[in-house]
Amino acid sequence: MIAFIIFPCVAFSQRVDLDRFKFSTQYRSLPSVRLDSSYRTYHVTVETSRLMQAYLSDMTPEKSVQVEGWRMLKKNGHIGIQVKLEELLPESFSVKEREEIIKDKTGKETSRRKLYSQEVVYTFSAFADITDYKGVHIGNIVLASRNYKQVYKSPEFAIRYAAEGYFLLNSLALTEQLYRNCVTRAINYLSNKLTEDYGYSERTVTDQMWILDSKKHPEYQAHRQAFLLIKETLFGVSANRSLDGVREQLKPAIDYFERIKKTYISTNKHDRKLRYASYYNLATLYYYLDDPQAMLKEAGALILNDYDAKDGKALEASALYLKNLFLQTKLNSRHFAIDTTTFKGPGESSVIAVSGGNSAPIVRPRAR
Repeated sequence: MIAFIIFPCVAFSQRVDLDRFKFSTQYRSLPSVRLDSSYRTYHVTVETSRLMQAYLSDMTPEKSVQVEGWRMLKKNGHIGIQVKLEELLPESFSVKEREEIIKDKTGKETSRRKLYSQEVVYTFSAFADITDYKGVHIGNIVLASRNYKQVYKSPEFAIRYAAEGYFLLNSLALTEQLYRNCVTRAINYLSNKLTEDYGYSERTVTDQMWILDSKKHPEYQAHRQAFLLIKETLFGVSANRSLDGVREQLKPAIDYFERIKKTYISTNKHDRKLRYASYYNLATLYYYLDDPQAMLKEAGALILNDYDAKDGKALEASALYLKNLFLQTKLNSRHFAIDTTTFKGPGESSVIAVSGGNSAPIVRPRAR
């Protein structure tokens, strides 16, 4: 009798640990609010009360409103921004008391003293109306609301009555200081909001990919070399230059992660985890290469891979947002130069530079 010894077939899979590796790159934000694509100039007017106007004698808030990617004109822009700054109104006055403990060098308490300060609760209101040169109302932006109670606190004094009369004795100088601060914050907020809604700002971002951190794994070095190529290439990307040639530079890294997906094909956890990294990294890369369609493909495959599928859904949502943004703005890139000096007001011939993309950030997963 011939005896056969049958050894069970044991599938061996190398342990896979992933770690976050960060990279930086640039892109240009795209308008989140749809406007006529030929609109690229604006002018600003500021209205305030005669009393408040005196406090702005050396300020020019109408010149401080910045819409990135647009040209400011003195008048007759494609859109007009009318800013109304209302009065600063004190609502209440109170004196606050604080007890200070005096200690010697050993930390032993030697005495106590009371300090007094005056607190003034005040409000400020400002808003901006936006219309185009045809008279069509575009929007209204609240820059400051009286529902928000602001507080001014005076210096501290050892005598209560010195605190009680502080604001009254210094009312002109303090009102000017507070009003100018309120106006500056309102104008900064307006600039940021206008740029977010209609502008084309340059953005430098830091993001991450999942890279193999298991030194004994045969892909350890190659995984890191692929990431290094991506990191160096994306670091050289500028919001002011097109992506022509960038994808070709990244082809070795793209091919490598594609090969990983086809090489490690088993259903065990370690192989699925390694494929997850490929899907995730490629999807992230395509996001910054302005290719939402390729990103969608990788995100969908990540979901089907059945390892942290929720990350695939987050990437899918970002890809759809970018795709819809391109459709809305009639653009297909977030990387190009803008020369605002070529923009002219309505009725004048102008050259419109291509512009690009205000994108929602990709939702980032937890550590592996």
